[in-house]
Amino acid sequence: MEVLFGQTDDIDSWMKLVRLINRNFPGLETEENIEDHKQTVLKFINDKRALCVKNYDKIIGVLLFSRKHNMICCLAVAPDHRRSGVASELLRKALEELDRSKPIIVSTFREDDEKGTAPRRLYKKFGFQEGELMEEFGYPNQKFILYP
Repeated sequence: MEVLFGQTDDIDSWMKLVRLINRNFPGLETEENIEDHKQTVLKFINDKRALCVKNYDKIIGVLLFSRKHNMICCLAVAPDHRRSGVASELLRKALEELDRSKPIIVSTFREDDEKGTAPRRLYKKFGFQEGELMEEFGYPNQKFILYP
């Protein structure tokens, strides 16, 4: 399994994955939001801040990160490829790209949200610790922090 920087010609496959899992991501409920997200993904791709894992030509996992804010912005894996190490490999590569001498932040679902079970377990496995409760896109989330 190889983690690659996304390329602009990956965008159609990338967005197929986004449409497949968009119900799990607050802020991606409408086609207009998905189109806005597409433009965001293209910016991240152009800045070498977009990672993906492919199964042949099909993207099965994606991760966006911000060097400026030292954070993981979005991590998603196709349902039929979960629990196969895709998310771990994406996160490992992103952590290599971020500044480990400073706290690294990610926002995920709260403990009582069933959508949060797998991501919270993943982040804890990598040493992230629970932080403040917050809201994003009108949805209750929790900040996780990986300290230096």
